[in-house]
Amino acid sequence: MFKKKPNIKPLSPLKSSDRRRTADQIIADFGIEVPVDTSADAQDNVAPASTAGLTALRKSLLPENALSARFTTTAGPDLRQVSGTVYVGSHEGTGGEQRILWVKAYDKMYPTVYTLWHNPRIVPLLYTPRVVVEKMQAGADLMTPGLQRGPPFPQKATKGAVVAVASLEAPTVPMAVGTCEIDVSALGNVQGVKGQAVSTFHWTGDELWSWSSTGKPGTKPPDILQGWDDEVEEDTGLAERTAAVDLDDQEGGVSLDTRPTKRSEAEQAQGVEGEDAPSNHDFIDVVDDKELTTKEIDDAFKNAFLYGVRHHMEHNKDLPSYGLDFPLSQSHVMSQLVQPFLPTYTPARTASLQIKKSSWKNIRKFIRHLDKQHIARCKDRDGHEVVILDIDFKDRQLEAFVPYRLPKKDAPTAASANSKAATPSAESSAGQKLRLVSLLRPKEKLAPILHASKADPRGLYTPAELKQLLVAYVDAENLVDSKNRRLVKINPQIADALLGSSAADNAALSSGTMARDALAERMVAASSPFHAILRNDADIADTKPKAGAPPKITITLETRSGNKTVSKVHGLEPYYILPQPLADELRKTCAGSTSVDKMQGSSPKNPVMEVMIQGPQKDAIIKALEKRGVHRNWVEVVDKTKGKKK
Repeated sequence: MFKKKPNIKPLSPLKSSDRRRTADQIIADFGIEVPVDTSADAQDNVAPASTAGLTALRKSLLPENALSARFTTTAGPDLRQVSGTVYVGSHEGTGGEQRILWVKAYDKMYPTVYTLWHNPRIVPLLYTPRVVVEKMQAGADLMTPGLQRGPPFPQKATKGAVVAVASLEAPTVPMAVGTCEIDVSALGNVQGVKGQAVSTFHWTGDELWSWSSTGKPGTKPPDILQGWDDEVEEDTGLAERTAAVDLDDQEGGVSLDTRPTKRSEAEQAQGVEGEDAPSNHDFIDVVDDKELTTKEIDDAFKNAFLYGVRHHMEHNKDLPSYGLDFPLSQSHVMSQLVQPFLPTYTPARTASLQIKKSSWKNIRKFIRHLDKQHIARCKDRDGHEVVILDIDFKDRQLEAFVPYRLPKKDAPTAASANSKAATPSAESSAGQKLRLVSLLRPKEKLAPILHASKADPRGLYTPAELKQLLVAYVDAENLVDSKNRRLVKINPQIADALLGSSAADNAALSSGTMARDALAERMVAASSPFHAILRNDADIADTKPKAGAPPKITITLETRSGNKTVSKVHGLEPYYILPQPLADELRKTCAGSTSVDKMQGSSPKNPVMEVMIQGPQKDAIIKALEKRGVHRNWVEVVDKTKGKKK
């Protein structure tokens, strides 16, 4: 709904009585349980304890520094006008950064993701694959086949109820808020069921998320949140039901939050080892789907990490740190060094393999364990995240690790380590080396000079090679001036091919000589430009150069909606850069929304794609391009945000 920036009137402080009344209404509407102090002192005086719990809950939902303002916006295909109230405040631990916490629209209160990140379980949480969440972040609604981890679904997810949506890959972090269009709790099956399940109201990356009292970009979603994990399936019954789901019919996909195990006895019995193993379909039949022990789960995650590091070492030998850009965040470790290397051979294992069932319970403690094992060196950052600063690539456990067979690349929850495209970090353009070669094709009038130099008049030459051809011609025709070897005698062929009607040329004709460097410049000017962009070890002899000057990658900064700055970049394709992976990286780096769309005016047959990033992100874009082998001189920056000179 808030894909476009709403018109928010000036904020005004919320009276204490209004704040309490609004918070109480939220507690009643959402059926939030008021915490009760169960300590010995509180048992003697129940009323004060309940009051203290209610006060703390009110403050958590709607902080004491809350402000409010009316807003108007448009929504829907008919652009109907919508008005309501936004409630702004800052939670503890956010440094006083004020964000929109609640929105009242259609006579209903909606929490934003900032409220949900600080108040777990105040609304039902639904799950869908990350790819579906990304579509929701573009304004799409959640369809019924996209619902995962159910049935059963949360009992409070009834028709008209406000719900949150998280991805299967980050199940503890709500990414969107919407309203149930159907009674989700009553669904017995989502396979084959059509229709809309959740109407999206707000998401991470929209204008509500972007709004800040200081103009700062939206806050990056955390990797893991405590409290919401209690909503994730706890009973083994759900895992068993998930195992029975036919994954081939699921439009919404399945969870990638799985874990690897050591080579199973069945695998060892077959002599299967490494990435060149037989088909998964032949192997799945003998995989034991028994519930894994905590130790087996721990070994699984550790082995997956070792496998991920080894994969980088083998496929990125020529890159610094084997292509790993330190420090590595928790989400980076899980998505690129663990998840793609999990041997989730069956749906049952996929459903039961979760890091919360390990002895560490979360990725943060898992990384700390790697530090204790001296495999990696980690450090706390921002008080709620642990990052990996370095990896000991010569660790004995890494050197002794034996790769196991992975599920096929097209399996719902696995990525094949056999292909560089299997993991986000192995994006083909990341770490590439580019070389830009400018070439010249002589025009017809230069043919006599080239024929005399025994060169191909239709060949492609560098400027230096053209100069050498001119020198060879001058020497062959004995045109070097005897008094000054830097001067060349002008004969009819040179006059016709290189001289025009300018004053300098007429003076040269009168004197009968001209500087050799000046003639070389005219020879370059009398040629048509060509270029070739060579990748890695490619040779110019194996490449077909293209006509014209080398293209520039263009970064454009412009203002939208009055004061909102966006950054656009296009011209990536000639440099072997895929727009979508670049947009995904910039979304994380810049902690802002990104999009990829066809550039206006480009050819429908060969469209030029344009990446748009929220905010003035020129430096971040250039840094990402340099990682892909692009030199700064090949980038052009157009700043349209500067005011016109009077």
